[in-house]
Amino acid sequence: MSTTATKSNDLAAALANSDLLIDRATLEQAIKRMAAPIRADYGDDDVPVYLTIMHGGLPFAAQLAMEVGALGLDLEFDYLHATRYRGATSGGELTWKHRPATPLQGRRVLLADDILDEGHTLAAIRAWCLEQGAKDVRIAALAVKVHDRCVPGLHADYVGVEVPDRYVFGYGMDYHEQGRNLPAIYALKD
Repeated sequence: MSTTATKSNDLAAALANSDLLIDRATLEQAIKRMAAPIRADYGDDDVPVYLTIMHGGLPFAAQLAMEVGALGLDLEFDYLHATRYRGATSGGELTWKHRPATPLQGRRVLLADDILDEGHTLAAIRAWCLEQGAKDVRIAALAVKVHDRCVPGLHADYVGVEVPDRYVFGYGMDYHEQGRNLPAIYALKD
């Protein structure tokens, strides 16, 4: 059996052992609701640097950018890739794979990510942006996991949905690097 077939079987098994938590329509409505407060907070200031955190943040960031754009907020796009997971289900040391090319000195930065879980990755990214001279760093997270283990002082400024303290995947979040393009959020039963 090929590696691709094995991965498809792994994802199919994960889906069979999962609950559908949040469907596509609900996620799209949540993202749409996030746009107005973001537009209000950025007003007519300088165009913020909009940093998508790869890979998980990509589906969410694209949709959120369109929603705020429809309200008249222009964004300067860039991305970064920093991970603690690298395909695993629990985090390790932070690895930077790509840093943004856009200078952040004196700029307002909006980070877009798929999930805020414990927050170690987002805390390190926020600290790096501030070290680069960003004057303001805010976080937009599609999902926030409900528990009490988050890095002290870290929170998402804009939240789409809350998810339970379970292993979740879909809509950018992966199950062993699979299922990021699922149009809903699922949670493993065990």
